[in-house]
Amino acid sequence: MKKLLQVSLLASAVLVGLSGCNDDKATTPAAATEKAAPELASFEDKSAYAIGLSMGRYIGSTLEKQQELGVDLNNDIILSGVQDGFTDKGQMSDEEIQTALTAYDEHINELIEAQAKEQAAATLEESNKFLKENAKRDGVTVTDSGLQYEVLTEGEGAKPNAEDVVTVHYTGTLVDGTTFDSSVERGEPASFPLNQVIPGWTEGVQLMSVGAKYKFVIPSELGYGEAGAGTIPGNAVLTFEVELLEIKSADEPKAEPAKNDDDNAAEDKPNAE
Repeated sequence: MKKLLQVSLLASAVLVGLSGCNDDKATTPAAATEKAAPELASFEDKSAYAIGLSMGRYIGSTLEKQQELGVDLNNDIILSGVQDGFTDKGQMSDEEIQTALTAYDEHINELIEAQAKEQAAATLEESNKFLKENAKRDGVTVTDSGLQYEVLTEGEGAKPNAEDVVTVHYTGTLVDGTTFDSSVERGEPASFPLNQVIPGWTEGVQLMSVGAKYKFVIPSELGYGEAGAGTIPGNAVLTFEVELLEIKSADEPKAEPAKNDDDNAAEDKPNAE
C-alpha cells in the first residue's frame, strides 16, 4: 500500500492531466485548440504515452475506490506536488512526505476495516434470515452444528471419514445466487482430504455415499466466519451443490516405491503439509 501511494502521486498527475484536458475541452473550446492531443509518431512518444495512459487508468481506478471510502483528494494539489517533484523545490521534506503518506495509509486502512465491519454486520442479518427461512423448507435437515442439507440424489455404499480423500463436483453460491466457485464450470472435479476444508464440508460430505448429490447450506461459523475469504464477505452463508464421485480411504495401503541395491532401506515419509 505504501509503495502504491508513493507511486500514485506521480501517476495521478497523469490521470489529472488527462481528465483536466477533457474538462477544458468541455468548458473552454479555445483552450482545447491550444492544447491538442500529441502526435504519436516516434517510438519514444508512443512509449511515453502508453506509460502515462496505463498508469492513469490504474491509478484512476485506485482513487475511485478510495473516494467510495469518503476520501476525495484535491487533484490540483496532486498535480502541484508532482510538478514540484520534477524540480528541486517543494513544500515538504522527505521526512514530512513519509509521515504524510504513512498517515494516509493508516487512514485508508481504518476506513476499509470500518467498511468491512459494517458490511459484515449487514451480511450477518441477511444470513440469519436466510437460514431461518431455509430450515422451514420441505426436505431440509438441520444438524446439531447448524449445517443444513438436502438430498438431491442418494448414493450407495460406504461414506467417507474425515481423513479420507474425496473427489467431488460442486458449485458454490452466495445467498443472492452469485457463483463464487464451481468445479462444474471448470470442467474438472476436485480432490482433497476431507479434514482440510471448511467445517461445513467436512461434516456434510461424510453424510454422502458415492453417486450422491446433496445441497448444503453452510452457516458462516462452519464456513469462513466473520473474516470471509476472497470474494466471500464476512458472515456469509454458503450454498453448495456437491456430487461425491470417489472416496480414497486414508487406510488404503500405498504402493511401495522400487528400491535399488544401493539404497539403505530408507523408508518413504509423507511430506508434512
